[in-house]
Amino acid sequence: MNANATATGTATAELAKSGSTGPTLAGRAAAPADGPATLPARLGDVRHDWTLAEVRALFALPFADLLYHAQSVHRRWFDPNRVQVSTLLSIKTGACPEDCAYCPQSVRYDTGLSREALMEVEAVAEAAARAKAAGATRFCMGAAWRSPKDRDLRAVIEMVKSVRALGLESCATLGMLTPAQARELADAGLDYYNHNLDTSEAFYDRIIKTRTYQDRLDTLAAVRDAGMKVCCGGILGMGESQQDRAELLLTLATLPAHPESVPINQLVQVAGTPLHGADALDPLEFVRTIAVARILMPRSHVRLSAGREQMSDELQALCFQAGANSIFYGEKLLTTGNPDVEHDRALFARLGLRAEAAETTAESAGPERARESAEGRACRAPAAAAGASAATASAAPVAADA
Repeated sequence: MNANATATGTATAELAKSGSTGPTLAGRAAAPADGPATLPARLGDVRHDWTLAEVRALFALPFADLLYHAQSVHRRWFDPNRVQVSTLLSIKTGACPEDCAYCPQSVRYDTGLSREALMEVEAVAEAAARAKAAGATRFCMGAAWRSPKDRDLRAVIEMVKSVRALGLESCATLGMLTPAQARELADAGLDYYNHNLDTSEAFYDRIIKTRTYQDRLDTLAAVRDAGMKVCCGGILGMGESQQDRAELLLTLATLPAHPESVPINQLVQVAGTPLHGADALDPLEFVRTIAVARILMPRSHVRLSAGREQMSDELQALCFQAGANSIFYGEKLLTTGNPDVEHDRALFARLGLRAEAAETTAESAGPERARESAEGRACRAPAAAAGASAATASAAPVAADA
């Protein structure tokens, strides 16, 4: 038996342990006839009890079968032809004290990057307005800090308010946060906070030593506890193994709540950083990782993030087929290039993709989200009627509750 047949057989056996045989995705087509005969009965359900064996088995599936199942899960939760569009602005560039081996903003590496102080609130608001005019629905602000100082946080809070005033969703990535800082940002209206795990815990100290993996998990917990949405993913192509990629996705998929946004970055090699000259990742392995992320976290937006400039249109199309449904849009992604707006628009037109609205409606979502929306309206209707009756009896208490 050859290696491919062995891998497929192992995948079938491991996936079979987590569910019964037969069709998957209730009400939808079963697996292709020539693919694995068994898959988890809960494929497409939101789960937090994935095992490493299951994740490794998904990675081992034949490529066509993996994409088939990822696309099936994607259609269950999302409109497959809509993509969420964000723009990312570096609001403070360079001089970061961290030693992340991939990052040109680290003060430890000579990359030729010019340091720039924290931008003025008005300049950020102007950039956000331009992003909205170009079609973005979310505006993300990134600052090269280990963690923000209180005086800097006050300025960022004003930026958040200015972005929200434009009708855009807001996102920030500022380094590590204390629970108190997370609450301040949440109170200001920040919608999303980005804090990536980067890679597996086992591979992590090969990439960064100035903060621990637990530091990152603690910040994610502070963000979630403050009521903000979490944006968290990793970087591929840093020399990690497929096992590391599986472990990274397993960590994300077994958090108390899945990140609402999961950016999958391809390493952008920058001269002067320790990872410059690293072996390039097989593009199909990148697509596999997108597909597995989609299956493990079916309700999350999976974002094509850094590295798109190096991707062909065909590779990006495969990623969308595998379940990616979010991109960064604009000329710059922090300090590295990003496909320009006109090229992205042309690619969307060729693929029949449309930008997703800031708040996805039931009509533009997959059947599971539409069902959840309908159930939510049904649950809210009696409460609204009860609230109206209470308002007639006593307006002041109702106003206070509101």
